[in-house]
Amino acid sequence: QVQLVESGGGLVQPGGSLRLSCAYSGIIFRGRILGWYRQAPGKQREMVATITDIGFTTYADFVKGRFTISRDNAKNMVYLQMNNLSPEDTAVYYCNRSPSVAWGQGTQVTVSS
Repeated sequence: QVQLVESGGGLVQPGGSLRLSCAYSGIIFRGRILGWYRQAPGKQREMVATITDIGFTTYADFVKGRFTISRDNAKNMVYLQMNNLSPEDTAVYYCNRSPSVAWGQGTQVTVSS
């Protein structure tokens, strides 16, 4: 069974931090690149960060230096530490593998004063 469950979102003030978590289950995630994606209202879903099975990472230019992706293969978890958040980061955040499978519910991140 394939499952993706994101958590950790919420309301935060500009400049604040959040840590998102994603629990994945299913053999199809084993050894795969995992990533965080986001979709803001009225916009297409976009890649935020990805991480290979052995820890190589890539980031979208708009989050470099602010966000950090990590994974724990033993626990089937992937994380996104988000620092120095801005209102432009407001979106629903999703995790998935690459290539993607069925999307989870996502977790809402709202950055507002």
